[in-house]
Amino acid sequence: MKIRKTKFHDRLYRRYDELKRLYMGLYRDEGAFDYFVHMLQMCWEDRKQALRDQDARREADPGWYRRRDLLGMMLYVDNFAGDLAGVKKKLKYIKECGVDYLHLMPLLQSPKGRSDGGYAVSDFRSVQPELGTMADLESLAAACRKAGISLCLDFVMNHTSEDHEWARKARAGEPGYRERYFFYDSWDIPREFEKTVPQVFPTTAPGSFTQLDDGQIVMTSFYPYQWDLNYANPMVFNDMTENLLFLADRGIDVIRLDAIPYIWKELGTNCRNLPQVHTLARILRMVCEIVCPGVLLLGEVVMEPAKVAPYFGTPEEPECHMLYNVTTMATTWHALATRDASLLKRQMEILCALPKDFLFLNYLRCHDDIGWGLDYPWLREERGIDEVAHKRYLNDWFTGRWQGSPSRGELYNDDPRLGDARLCGTTASLCGLEAADFEGDPCALERAVACDLTLHAWMLSQSGIPVIYSGDEVGQFNDYTYHADLEKRGDSRYLHRGRFQWGLAELRDDPDTYQGKLFQGLRRLISIRAGEPCFDAAADVQVEDSGDSRVLALCRRSGDRELICLFNFSDQFVHAGADRSGPYTELMYGTRYEDIHSIELWPNGFAWLLRDVPASSKTALS
Repeated sequence: MKIRKTKFHDRLYRRYDELKRLYMGLYRDEGAFDYFVHMLQMCWEDRKQALRDQDARREADPGWYRRRDLLGMMLYVDNFAGDLAGVKKKLKYIKECGVDYLHLMPLLQSPKGRSDGGYAVSDFRSVQPELGTMADLESLAAACRKAGISLCLDFVMNHTSEDHEWARKARAGEPGYRERYFFYDSWDIPREFEKTVPQVFPTTAPGSFTQLDDGQIVMTSFYPYQWDLNYANPMVFNDMTENLLFLADRGIDVIRLDAIPYIWKELGTNCRNLPQVHTLARILRMVCEIVCPGVLLLGEVVMEPAKVAPYFGTPEEPECHMLYNVTTMATTWHALATRDASLLKRQMEILCALPKDFLFLNYLRCHDDIGWGLDYPWLREERGIDEVAHKRYLNDWFTGRWQGSPSRGELYNDDPRLGDARLCGTTASLCGLEAADFEGDPCALERAVACDLTLHAWMLSQSGIPVIYSGDEVGQFNDYTYHADLEKRGDSRYLHRGRFQWGLAELRDDPDTYQGKLFQGLRRLISIRAGEPCFDAAADVQVEDSGDSRVLALCRRSGDRELICLFNFSDQFVHAGADRSGPYTELMYGTRYEDIHSIELWPNGFAWLLRDVPASSKTALS
């Protein structure tokens, strides 16, 4: 009988040799590999025609996710609209924000009070009941696809909840399930691990192992209720890959690989970024290219650029399609608190030296805290800055403890022994909007709005996909009600995870309100970015000398077009610029300059300066 060839077989054939080589290099199990390939085919056959059609369109346009008009937004379903059906009803508002990449924060089944915000999954194929059903998620995905919105969802790879079926069976001693985790009958091996493995949460969840009531010991790198999976077991990788493809077949466009650097454990190492992690990431990339080539992998690698970049893989053997730009986020807030852009300039020089193919997600705030993972060796050598004292200063500034600071935030995971803590707060509250509104100070409010818009302009000026946190578009403040919630009050990250204030959104068209100024200002920035070729991912980008350490200067070039971006990170009027003669036109406000060697920037202000293109070049570009 003749076997019918399909797209699946064509894609598998092109990658089969590498796929088998990598898989067998890890597991050396022919039976497990045969099962793996069969599972991939079953997942492809389950893929609906609408998704296969989208796969074909995206295969024909492999750079579809690198467009300069892409804008992301992340949100919690319950806080934003109650449930999945509610989000579907609010897609018109989301499109009004200019968003075409929507990241839904964790929504899969997880136990109440023991979920770490949804990151302890008890069922990868069920939605939390209060948010809806898997059918509701699939319906929302279809509506997003129709509206031109790509949907992103977290996939928690490193661990499961202790309530997951595998964990319950492992605890009960059912054959085959204890081996899916790291179980030990004594502390001998766990203590050996802990000699080299850093603690993730030394104050709130110290150690990397938990002893259960029956005396068994299980690896729990994050929290005691999150049991680490053993990816040295091929059954774990096979079944987790199938779970990933199950979500892709529901219409999810982007799979966020949570905590991917942690997934391979080996005694005597720090269990971070091991070579086997990259092998697994490469296999997952090929899996998507075979089964669902329209789906992207987003790696959550919260580390400095040197450790982040390897997760892109190589041009010949790519891994993740895109990664988070966490270091720039933290360095941006450092620049604001110190009124000094020198470290940010150094950070951008490093990023500009990376290949243009590397695509980052850029953001000011996310669902988590701000950790001060800065380049302290450089700060110590160039500025004489002590790490502990500096972290204390940053946290004092952004919590409003430092005299004159307009910021309002709270600490997370404060460790007095190390003088270390992380920071929480909404963008608006950290920029001073909350304090200015409370004090009824209109001048301070204007300065805070300017600061907020400047930081967003800075985010939009970077290469990659800009992502805003839901509520930032209307200047939502910190939500202090979490202190009264028994389940949340121990976790200050809920400070910036408050319910979306739809009353604020009602003011988005009123230019006399700060909500209107922020919303319309952000929409203007987004529109300019979408229409200007200098913001293309393929544009040449370099850092310039602004003439003032308080001001960051970035140059973006595309063909004959040149854009100079200036950002004043101080609360003073500053004269700065770039070594250029004009004429230039400022895109946000239309001001023309004959030269830009030294122009006046408002406190916490910015300028997008486009060199006027000769008429001959305009004709060529049109």
